Amino acid sequence: MTEKRMSRWYFGGLASCGAACCTHPLDLIKVHLQTQQKVEKRMLGMAIHVVKSDGVLALYNGLSASLCRQMSYSLTRFAIYETVRDMLGSTGQGPMPFYQKVLLGAFGGFTGGFVGSPADMVNVRMQNDMKLQPELRRNYKHAIDGFYRVFREEGVRRLFSGATMASSRGALVTVGQLACYDQAKQLVLGTGLMGDNILTHFVSSSIAGGCATFLCQPLDVLKTRLMSSKGEYTGVRHCLRETAKLGPLAFYKGLVPAGIRLIPHTVLTFIFLEQLKKYFGIRIIS
Repeated sequence: MTEKRMSRWYFGGLASCGAACCTHPLDLIKVHLQTQQKVEKRMLGMAIHVVKSDGVLALYNGLSASLCRQMSYSLTRFAIYETVRDMLGSTGQGPMPFYQKVLLGAFGGFTGGFVGSPADMVNVRMQNDMKLQPELRRNYKHAIDGFYRVFREEGVRRLFSGATMASSRGALVTVGQLACYDQAKQLVLGTGLMGDNILTHFVSSSIAGGCATFLCQPLDVLKTRLMSSKGEYTGVRHCLRETAKLGPLAFYKGLVPAGIRLIPHTVLTFIFLEQLKKYFGIRIIS
């Protein structure tokens, strides 16, 4: 008889919240870099500028919206992916083929991206607020205040501004993170050199974080520009054309801070998830 632990449907959301608390300052700097019209500051320069302008706590602007986003976007995509994967895996046919993981990850990520779009938009606005002139700032007190004011002042459709980009990015990120993590972990364990321990989780999640960063960066730039705009873009195509005018590298603006943020976020998410599964997961005796 062997004991195996399976993840509960909400563990992905909890693990993502833990990771978001650690990496939120990097996410905020990434948003600031992506919304520059011209490259004026690099990552370190932007961090120093934020701290000098508004203090150290400004690095955590929008944290409440970020946590709301993780409990909608990440919880949904992890719940779909892990529930279906575990259900198919329990049939005794062995691990899923990689293409099935990719398709499942894309579906889970697209759904999660749509569900989390309102929180994502409020998160971007709260992070970007300090860059605006005082009279142009929205000054949301917290995420719930942001949701209420957008709904009251701009209508429910505005809450889903950039939902196409957010959903498409969610699909690519989830393929890069969840499908690639599962596959990388399977390959690492298959070598027989490492067991199912924290080092394996670290190596596998680092690979997954790199894949996710490269896949989603162009869409991440477009999504950030759409969500932080004050009406200067008529839609996704217009935003795409305007960004393209800045050159092809504009789609990879903020790639290094995105990687520095997303790779640690991915590593922490999966380490937290594996520990939650190990100590609080559903026990399966076989």
